[in-house]
Amino acid sequence: MNAAPADQIRLLDVQDLDVRLQQLAHKRKSLPEHAEIESLTKDHTQLRDLLVAAQTEESDTAREQTKAEQDVDQVRQRAARDQQRLDSGAVTSPKDLENLQREITSLAKRQGDLEDVVLEVMERRESAQERVAELTERVTSVQSKIDDATTRRDAAFEQIDGEVATVTKEREVVAGSIPADLLKLYDKLRGQQGGVGAAKLYARSCQGCRQELAITELAEIRKAAPDTVVRCENCRRILVRTSESGL
Repeated sequence: MNAAPADQIRLLDVQDLDVRLQQLAHKRKSLPEHAEIESLTKDHTQLRDLLVAAQTEESDTAREQTKAEQDVDQVRQRAARDQQRLDSGAVTSPKDLENLQREITSLAKRQGDLEDVVLEVMERRESAQERVAELTERVTSVQSKIDDATTRRDAAFEQIDGEVATVTKEREVVAGSIPADLLKLYDKLRGQQGGVGAAKLYARSCQGCRQELAITELAEIRKAAPDTVVRCENCRRILVRTSESGL
């Protein structure tokens, strides 16, 4: 394949732009905000699960407290009715009076036991409420950090994408001035060689594979016409000759 030396030089410009695009893609993919958001999101999910559990516990204890308070109220009302009967004098039989007094005493003990249950449930509910408040604050704090990291990531995206657009446009202009067959070969080699399809021959070394060329290979390159597209014998990339090639 033949191509004007100037076209081969411009191929190095395209290569530089492609390397820049690779660097920008890597930079976009490896922004520190990605790991930060991922870590914070895991924390947020765990905290949300804990919060849901705490809210469920608080709701359960609220119902338990309501039930216990209703039980106390029922016993209190029954004891009040018995006391009212006792105080009214309507019960005159000694045995009935004894039974009524015994029931009032039993209800008083029952009420005391139930009130202890209410206090115990109230303590558990208060603890659950405190846990809900604490976890709600922590969830809010982590969400705020996620929002901040996302804002920073998106700002970085915008800057990188803007630069990508500029470099891509510049590449289109430079690539448009290079013969199609040469550009096609370059693109093919770039896909095969880790993103580098053309390299400068510098001080008798290929800047693509970083190896010094053999004496026989250098001799063949010296004899080649200026418009001959030469390839590195080691990596097969396009070798672009310049005044720094050391030929």
